[in-house]
Amino acid sequence: MSAHPLSGAVVAVVGASGVLGSHLARGAAARGASVVLVGRDGQRLRAVLDGAEVVVGELADATLGERLVETATRAHGRLDGVVNAAGVAAFGALVDTPDAVVEELFLTNVVGPLFLARRVVPALARSRGFLVNLSAVLAEQPMAGMAAYSATKAALTAADRALVKELRRTGVDVIDVRPPHTETGLVGRGLSGEAPRLPQGLEPSVVAEAVLDAVEAGTRELASTDFG
Repeated sequence: MSAHPLSGAVVAVVGASGVLGSHLARGAAARGASVVLVGRDGQRLRAVLDGAEVVVGELADATLGERLVETATRAHGRLDGVVNAAGVAAFGALVDTPDAVVEELFLTNVVGPLFLARRVVPALARSRGFLVNLSAVLAEQPMAGMAAYSATKAALTAADRALVKELRRTGVDVIDVRPPHTETGLVGRGLSGEAPRLPQGLEPSVVAEAVLDAVEAGTRELASTDFG
């Protein structure tokens, strides 16, 4: 695993209009990166960083990665890193979770990131760059009432760990990040069900800085316990 200084790097943040994604985007820019903002809402993306390149689209859209690479290459000549902070959640017993919700969870949290990785890896290989996926503590500690959501996070972490080995010879580093509950407001925006009572979560700024520190330090993964 190589260190990846952010000063002068070209970094795309997927989910940049979200609470955690916006902290990651601003944090990367503050460290000297040229940031490409990726997300579903163009107006909200443009409010994150003045003058940054914007790519609007759904993570489950297989073409999103291609457009991300095209935009970064056109604007900056290359792509050095991708941080995927997009995701959706659902709560409640599995038997009460609609099929369409289970499908959307996997499309956004697992299938979409795999679509994205397939399309950005060739560009990252040219720059010997990095790919970060924001998984969750649920990959380590699945919870009752969050079975489908937990399964998506475990699947994403498994994919990241396989990609670490698969991409080693390409020079692309893959970092799996599994933060504890973080106060992003996601518990109030579930696709279905009601979130269980959770303890006070981490501040998004703390998680974002830990992720960016890991990129610059060459840390392979951040487990939930690494956040203190």
